[in-house]
Amino acid sequence: MRTDGDAGYLASLTGLRAVAALLVVGAHAAFWTGRYTNDLAGGAFSRLEIGVAVFFALSGFLLFRPWLRAAAGQQELPSARTYLWHRVRRILPAYWITVVATYVIYLFREPGETGLGWSGFARNMTLTQIYGTGHLHTGLTQMWSLAVEATFYLLLPVLGWFLVVVVCRRSWHPVRLAIALLVVVAITPLWTLITHNTDLTYTARLWLPGFIAWFAGGMLLAVVSLTVKRCNPYAMGLLALYFLLLACTPLAGEATIIPMDVTEAVTKSTLYLLFAMSLMAPLVIGDRPGPLGKLCASGPMVWLGEISYELFLVHLVVMEFVMEMLGYRTFQGSTMGVFIVTVAFSVPIAWVLHRTLERVLPTGPRAERRVTVTRRASVVDSAVPDVDAAATRATPSRVDCRRS
Repeated sequence: MRTDGDAGYLASLTGLRAVAALLVVGAHAAFWTGRYTNDLAGGAFSRLEIGVAVFFALSGFLLFRPWLRAAAGQQELPSARTYLWHRVRRILPAYWITVVATYVIYLFREPGETGLGWSGFARNMTLTQIYGTGHLHTGLTQMWSLAVEATFYLLLPVLGWFLVVVVCRRSWHPVRLAIALLVVVAITPLWTLITHNTDLTYTARLWLPGFIAWFAGGMLLAVVSLTVKRCNPYAMGLLALYFLLLACTPLAGEATIIPMDVTEAVTKSTLYLLFAMSLMAPLVIGDRPGPLGKLCASGPMVWLGEISYELFLVHLVVMEFVMEMLGYRTFQGSTMGVFIVTVAFSVPIAWVLHRTLERVLPTGPRAERRVTVTRRASVVDSAVPDVDAAATRATPSRVDCRRS
């Protein structure tokens, strides 16, 4: 297994965030150009949203590893206060800037139907826009997933403590951990069943229980990565492609994040989970990352991965201007053209935002490397999509984790 000092290991995970971010941009480009049609091609375009599942699985994998180190007896339980402060410092400044800028921009544009006024602004600033209806601003609709992430961040210290202290009794018990995490995975289909058969508001389907399986899948993969020595990257790549193709069929329901039919909703969620885990497995298990791992570890992908969070934040409002610039009306135009031009304009904005905040509030991989050089210890971490890299510094070795 790769160690914490293996730059290629960290780089491949950073590059994978770039892949996930581009998938999300592609999903929105396809939607706004009318490619969410009721055929196989439309299904394929709509499933580009699978990048969200990759983001969630990455968060679960990376952020849970310090608790695994504690279970192995290599360190004390992570400080919840320090952990949450790192999350706040990495996520909120860039997010708040984006929200304020978007609301200011829309003062001079035709407003949307939701997320308006001081109430909508307060909801979006506090990442509570998914609780209730009418709070998703037109230029910030993608932030529902960040609201889910924030809830997971708050839950993780409690869940990590429970798994280490109660389930494992501060010892390394991978089987117990795996069983407990499978129970957590089961929460999502149960929640889907509840929200589809009760009078709960539709937005309740966007709450953490509806997606916790994806986070738990990443956490489960973290456990597996410490106990399994080998992984065939080509077999896992084919498996990921198989799950993706299944998700593009009517089995996964209509082109929406949560299908109306409960069976299709559960099927889609499960296929997305299996895809994300299959895609990540070669990058975190063994020492054969395969073609995807090499691509993700390449310089351009790592660079893009480091600003992927900011790219995620700004791309949707940029896309609206791109649609106008290209002369397209809603649900018209070239998907590829909108995608390329949106990325071309969003990347420089994301880079400026990332580097400016990095100088003011040092965070992320670059900051961690600086701290490592000067202090011989990494104390700075990052946030979603690129905020979790530092969590990999708390990696128990396979030898230490074998003890009972």
